[in-house]
This record gives sequence, C-alpha cells and structure tokens, in this order.
Amino acid sequence: MITRFILIVAVGWLLGLTWFAVLVPHAAGTVQTDGVVVLTGAPGRIQRGIEALDKGWTDRMLVSGVDREVKPNEFAAEYHLGRATMKCCVELGYRSTDTRTNALEAARWIAANHLRSVRLVTTDWHMRRAAFDLASVAPKGTHIIEDAVRSKPEPRTLLVEYNKLLARRIAVWLGS
Repeated sequence: MITRFILIVAVGWLLGLTWFAVLVPHAAGTVQTDGVVVLTGAPGRIQRGIEALDKGWTDRMLVSGVDREVKPNEFAAEYHLGRATMKCCVELGYRSTDTRTNALEAARWIAANHLRSVRLVTTDWHMRRAAFDLASVAPKGTHIIEDAVRSKPEPRTLLVEYNKLLARRIAVWLGS
C-alpha cells in the first residue's frame, strides 16, 4: 500500500516536472493593463517593462526588488529613461528580497494606485510561482496578465523552481 502511494506520488511529480519544463509561460503581447510589475533578477525583465511603457500597453511601472544602493537617477541612466518618465511612470520598490516579498510589495502598489489589471513581468521559468504568489495577496479582483521573458534555463534551474512552486502551493494549502 505505501509502496503504491510512493510510486503514484513519484509519477505525479515527474509528470508535473515534465509539464513545468516543456510548457513554460510566454510573452503576453500587446494586452493593455493599468500597470506593470517587473521583478528584478534576470536579464530582459526591466527592458520588457519599459517596452510596455514605451508602446502604451500601460502607463505606470513598479520595479520590485531593486537594490537599496540603486538611486532613481542611476536607474534612469542605466535604462535610458528621461526624468519625466521616471517621475510620472516608474516607481522603484526597495522592500522585497524574494518572490513572496515581491508579491507583497506589488500588492501594496496595486492597492495604493487602485489598479484593476497588471502585467507581471518575470522570466518564463519563474512566472508560475511569481503569479501564484501575487494572486494570493493582490487585491480581490485584480486581473494579472503573465508576461514572461524568454530564457534558456538550465535543467537544474527548472528542477529547483518546480520544487519551490510545489512547496509554495503546499504551504498555502496547509495554511488554509
């Protein structure tokens, strides 16, 4: 009986990992949203958020997880953003240090700005857990558009991220 249960769990885990690795999220395209939340940590994320601003898909952006040493003028210079764009449209979030605190920081920003829809930008392999965490703390009714930045993750990265996603889902399930 226990052997059968362990075998079923192992097969389920392996099938889930295969799904996770093969069907990674993709870019959202030209969908309009009230704001964009960009999670720092990998190449292409901030540029994708800026593209959403530049193309008019949104008119405000939170960059969550910015290092406390980075000043707004340094950020603007690094990403070629004008002073007016920084002032009107870009907020740097310094409070978060991981995916869960990114979600909390983003949820506060969404609520403070009364946003009904947000484009979430992170790397494709990270999107499922980031979206799960944001959806669990965002104001009720917030529509989250997943806008994944394409990458070429190592198998180890996928394995670790899949296990983190499972652990988060189990933790939330047990907590409720």
